[in-house]
Amino acid sequence: MDALSYLFASWLQPELLALTAVGTAAGIYIGAIPGLSVTMAVSILISFTFGWEVNHALALMNGIFMGGVYGGSRTAILLNIPGAPAAIATALDGYPMAKKGEAGNAIGLSTVMSFFGGFVGIIVLAAGAPVVSEFAILFQPRDYMLLAVMGILLVGSLSGESLAKGIFAGAFGMLLGTVGLDPMTAEQRFTFGSVELMNGISPVALMIGLFGVSEALLQLHNLHLAAVKQKVDKIIPSFSDLKKYLPLSLQTSAIGVIIGALPGTGGDIAALMAYDHAKRVTKNPEVPFGQGAKEGLVAPESANNAAVGGAYIPMLTLGIPGDAVTAVIIGALFIHGLNPGPLLLIEKPDMFWFTVGNLTLANIFLLVFGLTGIKVFTKIIECPKGVLFPLILLLSVVGAYSINNSLSDVWWMLGFGVLGYFMKLYGYQVGPVVLGIILSRLMDDNWRRAIISEQESLPAFFYGMITSPLSAVLFLAIVLILLSQTPVWRAIKMHASPRLGRG
Repeated sequence: MDALSYLFASWLQPELLALTAVGTAAGIYIGAIPGLSVTMAVSILISFTFGWEVNHALALMNGIFMGGVYGGSRTAILLNIPGAPAAIATALDGYPMAKKGEAGNAIGLSTVMSFFGGFVGIIVLAAGAPVVSEFAILFQPRDYMLLAVMGILLVGSLSGESLAKGIFAGAFGMLLGTVGLDPMTAEQRFTFGSVELMNGISPVALMIGLFGVSEALLQLHNLHLAAVKQKVDKIIPSFSDLKKYLPLSLQTSAIGVIIGALPGTGGDIAALMAYDHAKRVTKNPEVPFGQGAKEGLVAPESANNAAVGGAYIPMLTLGIPGDAVTAVIIGALFIHGLNPGPLLLIEKPDMFWFTVGNLTLANIFLLVFGLTGIKVFTKIIECPKGVLFPLILLLSVVGAYSINNSLSDVWWMLGFGVLGYFMKLYGYQVGPVVLGIILSRLMDDNWRRAIISEQESLPAFFYGMITSPLSAVLFLAIVLILLSQTPVWRAIKMHASPRLGRG
C-alpha cells in the first residue's frame, strides 16, 4: 500500500470518522455555551487521551477545535451572547437579523461561510504551509505591536455613529486589560491591594456581562412586545447569495489565514479585522452594518474558521503555537512522542497529511451538524420574554463561574452587565471595550519587547519601523486607517466624487 492509499485508509477508518464527528458536534455545543472554551475542552481531553493512539487523539481534538470556533456564532446570533471572543463581530449583525425573524437564514449563512473559510484555511495549510510559516516568522515584536494598534483602530467599525464614543470605550477596555500583575516585572497594576485583582479581569466574564446580561436588562423595557416568529423555511443560503458574497468571503478568509498563522493572535482578531474590511469594501449594503447586514456575517465567520488552518501552520512547521488551542495540541503531540517543528515534515510527513485530511473531514461534519437542529435552536428566542431573560441570566452566571470556578468572575460579569446596560442606553457600543481588553496585552507585551530589543532607544525603534519593509507597510496601513476615520478624509472623498462623475 503506497503512502497516499495509507493516508486515505487512515482518514476513513470508521473509529476515526466517528471520533471526528463526535468532536465536531461537541465542539459546536461547547463553543455555543459562554464560558466553556475550546482550549478548556482540549486541555481536559489530554488527560483522557494520553493512552490512545496519536491519530485517535488528534481526530477528537481537531474536531472540537473546528466545531468550537464556529459554535460561538449560535448564541451570538440568537441571544447576542458570543459563545467565544471570535463570535463578537458575528453578533453585531447576526442578532439584529434574529430580532427581525431571520435567525434561520443568519445561522444558515454563517454555517456555510464558516465551512468555506475553514476549507480555504485547510487548502493554504496543505499547499503553502512552509511559505506562510516563513512569512509569519518574519514578524518581530514591533510588528505585533503595530498589528495590535491596527486592531484598536477598528473601533471605527464597532463604534456605531459616534467615533468619539467608540474611542472612549476602546481606551476603557485597554485600561481594564492592564489590571493585574505586570507580566515582565510581576509588579501590581491597578489592583489596589486586592488579591483577586492580581489575576486581572477575565475577558470572557467581561464579554458575557457586556453582551448577555446588558441585553437582558435592556429588553426589560420591551416585555410587553410579543416574541418575533422566526422564519426557518429557508435555512440554506440561495445560490445567488453565495455567488454574491463569494469574493468577500475569499478576501476575509485570506485575512483569517494570515492572522491565524501569526503566533499569539487568533480567530477573534481575525474576525474583527475581517468585519472592518467588509465595512470598507462594501459600498452599498442592502441593510446598513449593525442592523442586519449579511456582509457582517460573511466576513467574520469566513475569517475565524480560516484562522484554524492558519493556526496549524506555525505549529506543524515551526513548533510555534498559532493560538491557545494549538499550544495545548503541541503538548498533546509531545506526550505522544512527536516533536512539532521543521523536522516533523521530514520525519513524519504522514502526520502532517493526516492532520490536513482530518481537518477536512471535521469541516465537512461542521457543515452537516451546523445545518441541522436549527429549527430547535431558533425556538429559544420564540420563548416568552419572562422565561427567556431569566434563562439568559442563568446561562451567563454558569458561563462566568465555569471560567475559573470563581464567584468573583460572576460578580465581575454582573457588574459589567449593569455597566453595559447604561452604555447601550446612552449610545456607547460595548464591542470596543471587549476589543480593548483583548488587544491590550498583545500591545503592551510587544511594545516592551520591541523597545527593550532596541536598548530603550526611541530613535532606533522608529528607524527600524521605517527601514523594515514589513513594519513600514503596517505603519502606512495604520496611517491610512487613521486618516479614513477623520472628517477631513470624508470631506476629501465628497469633494472628489463630483469630479470623478464629471470625468
